[in-house]
Amino acid sequence: MNDGWSTHSSHWGAFSARWNGEVVDVAPDAGDPAPSPILGNFTDALRHKARIERPMVRRSWLEKTGEPRTFEGAFVELPWDEVLDLLAAELSRVHTDHGAAAIFGGSYGWASAGRFHHAQSQIHRLLNVAFGGYVRSVNSYSAGASAVILPHVLGSFEALSRRNVTWEQVSEHTDVVLAFGGMALKNSMVASGGISRHIERDAMCKAAQRGTRFYCISPLRDDLPEQASATWLPIRVGTDVALMLGLAHSLVIEKLHDRDFLARHATGYDIFERYLLGLDDGQPKDAGWASAITGMDATEIVDLARRSAQGRSLITVSHSLQRAQYGEQPVWMGAVLAAMLGQIGLPGGGYNYALGALGHTGRRVNAVPIPTMPQGRNGVEAFIPVARISDMLLNPGQPFDYNGRTLHYPDIKLVYWAGGNPFHHHQDINRLRLAFNVPQTIVVHETAWTPSARFADIVLPATMTLERDDIGAAATDPRLIAMRKVAPPIGEARDDFDIFVELSRRLGVEQAFTEGRDSRQWMAHLYETTREALAGKGHDAPTFDEFWRRGELALPSEPDDGGMLRAFRSDPEAHKLPTPSGRIEIFSKTIAGFDYDDCPGHPTWLPSTEPATTRHPLTLIANQPATRLHSQLDFGRYSQSSKVAGREVVRLNPADARTRGIADGDIVRLFNDRGACLAAAAISDRVAAGVIHLPTGAWYDPQPDGDGPPLCVHGNPNVLTRDVGTSRLAQGCTGQVTVVECEKYAGPIPTIRTFDPPRPADRR
Repeated sequence: MNDGWSTHSSHWGAFSARWNGEVVDVAPDAGDPAPSPILGNFTDALRHKARIERPMVRRSWLEKTGEPRTFEGAFVELPWDEVLDLLAAELSRVHTDHGAAAIFGGSYGWASAGRFHHAQSQIHRLLNVAFGGYVRSVNSYSAGASAVILPHVLGSFEALSRRNVTWEQVSEHTDVVLAFGGMALKNSMVASGGISRHIERDAMCKAAQRGTRFYCISPLRDDLPEQASATWLPIRVGTDVALMLGLAHSLVIEKLHDRDFLARHATGYDIFERYLLGLDDGQPKDAGWASAITGMDATEIVDLARRSAQGRSLITVSHSLQRAQYGEQPVWMGAVLAAMLGQIGLPGGGYNYALGALGHTGRRVNAVPIPTMPQGRNGVEAFIPVARISDMLLNPGQPFDYNGRTLHYPDIKLVYWAGGNPFHHHQDINRLRLAFNVPQTIVVHETAWTPSARFADIVLPATMTLERDDIGAAATDPRLIAMRKVAPPIGEARDDFDIFVELSRRLGVEQAFTEGRDSRQWMAHLYETTREALAGKGHDAPTFDEFWRRGELALPSEPDDGGMLRAFRSDPEAHKLPTPSGRIEIFSKTIAGFDYDDCPGHPTWLPSTEPATTRHPLTLIANQPATRLHSQLDFGRYSQSSKVAGREVVRLNPADARTRGIADGDIVRLFNDRGACLAAAAISDRVAAGVIHLPTGAWYDPQPDGDGPPLCVHGNPNVLTRDVGTSRLAQGCTGQVTVVECEKYAGPIPTIRTFDPPRPADRR
């Protein structure tokens, strides 16, 4: 493409762009059958008032006044050389006085689709090279429970979610899909590293036209697209395990379970069956029992079990189900239900965890490696499950359980963050505010004045992807994209790499960090691994300069062979699973040996310890937004177009709105004992009764609310969510579900200030 157009890529799609000095023109990739509208957030983002133009330092930190951090604190503009000198000195002081285990290299976040300017890799490389390591986090907010439970039961998270059942198989082979938590297109339009073809909508449409029956088991009707022609089963929130148990019991009673498959491919079924039939606790987990818990009619449960045993059936469990207390259980029980149906490993059948949860799933994996920035070796052993950051900061030295081990929280003095926004993705923000006042220093690289930047001490302006060159690639996308620079950086913003080069020079490790390469040379170096693999397989393998001239390069895919589970099904002795028994662990001796009451040795129904009450009768679903990736570019045009009166929209069922006197467009207040926020009401019958839906990602905008905690006037649901682990096994995030009350807001409507940058202040 010419006339000033440049190829580029994002986590939500490949595209071309051009800059006229004020706005970005964006053209989705011509070959994408369903391009993401999130691309519209780029158009007005580059020169938005929320962008950070110059290095800033919190005045109270600079002057060592000891004042607590607030979102209203004053910042002082400093020249790059001075702020980098300050930062290098502070890093050296903390390392000398407290060691590398006092530095938390946070940087959890998606940042750029580029594989070189990957902020997390860049900062971890700097900390490893300069100090021998840092305290890290493990797992993710999206899949914290599943990443730990799946290796005990079946195998690795990656193998089960990304090389298993493909959308091709679903469209050609699957007869019944039980989608626990649904498969919303807003989720699969995104893939870390990029996605050039959005295929999910058309695949579900093709399957439905062939006769596939989709069941959307979710409180939100639109968790499956209209093209799937799905049957909506709005069971009570958090009762999926009870429904799965009711289905499993019905299979056993009607002798529809596959005993031969269980005997050959699984272990521990006999122990689980005793629980299922109630032989020890006196409570059979039958359809009637499940009906009382889920709200779904018992005859419907039995009928669904029968239908699942006919033809090719597929069980999917979304990320959303395990982002809740006891989130390990639905992941595990979904696998057990699929094993009882005996179809694991068949084309389009069995169990695919997280199919449709991201654009990575349901696709063929690449047959060659993609460029990846090496991070070096981390010599610090201490780590935390990623969602335990507040616990770590508030409880230094205290023990915690994780996956059979007792660990201790490190004593963190400095937090260094690049490429993420913890004041978006972490729960119970009021508690997080307290936690982020514990470290002596917080450093952030940011493109814009996110809430995390506002709460930092040293804020370094970083370029956006459109302001630098990079390589876009994902292990499940068959195209390598030249992400060409579209516009000059705003103000004094610098690439993360350039910032770290200057910092490494001051720390005396520049050569070790750069290896003598600049940005362009690094990209060519990283590309070479892919080029050599292509050449070795006889594929087109141009030089880096030729690839850059073309703008993209086709990558070969592995066969659609069903991966590990297909091989295991065909020969369970020759292709054992990477579990202790080599089989599907319906009962896990390992987990039972941990003696966790919140994660027993087999899937178990465990009701939430925070149920709806008369004070907080509504169950809040805080899922991923449809108009942006997490909180990225919330100020962008497309994200803003979905808001009402500048606020995030919360959906209520008509019956719940009626009893509260709430109408479409009303500003409402959501609240519980942890906090409160404002949002704009939308009345929808696509939300189950008793449920209220407020997606995440609205930038936190705290303003005074009497004597209580601040009121988020913009609509961030994480002022309401619980900051507890899924269980002692995984300690995953539980931010998907909480309980609240909602009322029409009667006070003066506050002004949204979250996108206004802080005014520069002078030193006192």
